[in-house]
Amino acid sequence: MLSILIPTWNNLPYLRLCVDSLRRHSVEPHEILVHVNDGGDGTLQWVRQQGLAHTQTSGNVGVCLALNQLAARASGEWLLFLNDDMVCTPGWDTALAAAARSSGPRPLFLSSMLVEPTVARNDLVRFANFGTDPSSFDEAGLLAFAAASRFGDIAGAASQPTLVRRADWNLVGGYSVEFSPGMSSDDDFLMKLWLVGCRSYRVIGSSVVYHFACKSTNKVRRNEGGREFLLKWGISQRAFKRSCIARTALADVGSLPSVPAATWKCRVKRVLHAAAGYPLADLRAWETDLAARLTSQAPPPPGSEA
Repeated sequence: MLSILIPTWNNLPYLRLCVDSLRRHSVEPHEILVHVNDGGDGTLQWVRQQGLAHTQTSGNVGVCLALNQLAARASGEWLLFLNDDMVCTPGWDTALAAAARSSGPRPLFLSSMLVEPTVARNDLVRFANFGTDPSSFDEAGLLAFAAASRFGDIAGAASQPTLVRRADWNLVGGYSVEFSPGMSSDDDFLMKLWLVGCRSYRVIGSSVVYHFACKSTNKVRRNEGGREFLLKWGISQRAFKRSCIARTALADVGSLPSVPAATWKCRVKRVLHAAAGYPLADLRAWETDLAARLTSQAPPPPGSEA
């Protein structure tokens, strides 16, 4: 069983589509857990009516804290991080499960094949327009497209949906709060998985998921995630992906570095970033008291959501 973690922030029309697609297009029953940021648009009431396990905060605490709260309540062996503006197509879960079963005991990071309506420079995403919001969504067209697609697997780490073992999530401590509200937290998580031995980063072509794209991130004050990543790890996100993750498709696993090495350009850039600012400045500018958001409305105990 998968534990599906969905952070949401006043995106009720998208969340309804997302959960409906999970219920109709999943082969196996899965545990669905939702973190409700604010929820004043009716999201909190709807989640309760649906009997979904959930946590809630009085405002937007960002993806890192939201996911960590949900992961703490998850019971499945595998955790799937799913955005609320995504729609799953039939067989999405069996394809991921089959890929997970065929892997060894080492940590792994699996992603679904994303289909987005707007063309962008991303080799790990496919583009076809089946609507840009729930009112224009062409479900019949998407399902026909997904059924006819013959996408192959791709080596690399895409964005959500992403599947990892719950044990590996706990081993690396989940998502790092210093990246709140969330920009570059995905790459930071990739780095932590790399350090504990993950060398399998794959997009599973037969697990097709539609993504309306950036419906929550467009609303948030963004942290400078690239700067924070470089100051924390001493290497840029681009250099890490190029020297490590991209090479998993080409190199023998034993030849890959256990700890990524920074180039001289990364070192110089890190000095310049450090002189200009520091990561916690982003937190101060975004939310001065995250603890108040977390404690103002404590989540209900397990089993009491309905």
